[in-house]
Amino acid sequence: MTFELLAALGKSFLFAFAAILPILNPAATAPIFLGLTEGASPSTRALLARRIARNMFALMLGSMLVGSYVLDFFGISLPIVRVGGGLIVAASAWRLLNAGHATQDSRAELADAFTPEQARRQAFYPLTFPISCGPGSIAAAITVGVALHDPHFAISLARMGGAILALFAIGVLLYFAFRYAQRLLRPLGEAGTLIFLRLSAFILLCLGVQIVWDGVSELLRGLLEALPAAA
Repeated sequence: MTFELLAALGKSFLFAFAAILPILNPAATAPIFLGLTEGASPSTRALLARRIARNMFALMLGSMLVGSYVLDFFGISLPIVRVGGGLIVAASAWRLLNAGHATQDSRAELADAFTPEQARRQAFYPLTFPISCGPGSIAAAITVGVALHDPHFAISLARMGGAILALFAIGVLLYFAFRYAQRLLRPLGEAGTLIFLRLSAFILLCLGVQIVWDGVSELLRGLLEALPAAA
């Protein structure tokens, strides 16, 4: 029985890790984090990275454990979540894509304005949701949570434990990717970093549009399937 529990824990760890990490993709969102926190001091960015990783873990854990029940309670479908979240992602990417290039003087002003208190206010929205942890990853977490249930309570607990460990590991990776984002992009130089940030913002914009389209497509598909039944 012990071996069976360990096997369930290990399989669920790999399953949750493989299902959620590619969608969260900390390496791809790190440049977005860098662009949205321009002017912040290294200590403030470190504080933000820690808070974002913690918020991501809590949000994904809640989605995995009770997400499907909460959506059912309010009568909200996953396609609606995708449409709403995709619009927020696209809006954030558009603002970042059209942000002006900061001069040395404006960077100093931004550094004075981007206080730790402001960082705390922005740690969840928009830096955790929807930039780091969007509707796609929440939908994946809900799907993983549903798949972890087992008729045997002990097996179900072991699977849930493995998934929680996977979320913790992803949170650690997210923290390091954001914490050292500036150092990772430093070899590109100022011009290369600016180009990379703009490209990342454009990709994020396309991702937001894709999330909205996926949600709208599911809604239209459900409507078309309901029409013959109504007729």
